[in-house]
Amino acid sequence: MPTSPAIGNAVHVSADEELRLGVSSCLLGESVRYDGGHKRDDYVVDTLGARFRLVPVCPEVEMGMSVPREPVQLVRAHGTLRMIGRDSGTDHTDEMNRFARQRANALRKLDLAGYVLKKGSPSCGMQGVQVSTDEGKSSVLGVGLFARALMEAIPLLPVEEEGRLADAVLRENFIVRVFAYHRLQTLFAGHWKVSELVAFHTREELLLTAHAASAYKKLGCIVADTRRLGREAVREQYSVGFMGALAEPAK
Repeated sequence: MPTSPAIGNAVHVSADEELRLGVSSCLLGESVRYDGGHKRDDYVVDTLGARFRLVPVCPEVEMGMSVPREPVQLVRAHGTLRMIGRDSGTDHTDEMNRFARQRANALRKLDLAGYVLKKGSPSCGMQGVQVSTDEGKSSVLGVGLFARALMEAIPLLPVEEEGRLADAVLRENFIVRVFAYHRLQTLFAGHWKVSELVAFHTREELLLTAHAASAYKKLGCIVADTRRLGREAVREQYSVGFMGALAEPAK
């Protein structure tokens, strides 16, 4: 299989290893949107689809909403964020929150390597979702209800929106994080040895320093302090620091 420049030549995954990406179903061309349409994304379907097993999720349909259906919006009322039908005023918030928590917990068991969300969606938007107020004003500071539950349930999971993947720097960073997250999860999947963590840390030196110059040394201190900190604390602190460093685009 030829290597896509969007994914790069430095990715090494065994032929029998299948990485999974969660994806908003509409991006795959599935007609699940409120108007009965879809938002097929060629990069997601053709490029990512050739490299990963794509796991489609449409929270609104999966929780029982019909196609087509009344569109929903996020509304901030009395200090809380609600998902409200645009025309009827029907409040779907509690039902969506319950579903989102359950679905996110189920996805956690699939060992996803990353997730691509639909930009601007009141359920799936990662950031900048339009939020109205009960006074009629609006802002673009919201996060979709399902997206929030997903990121809370799997906080280190690389997550992006399809719109941001059009930016070459953000796209490259997402792909780097996806494969790095998979390597990290593989390391800590079983009863890992300190020697295995040392070897992992050594292999990742150039990648870490390319993204955050001080990260390699800081993470090395965590590895060296395993006996005092304990294995669970080391796993957690190293994982958070590792993925946090890669969240910075490479210099």
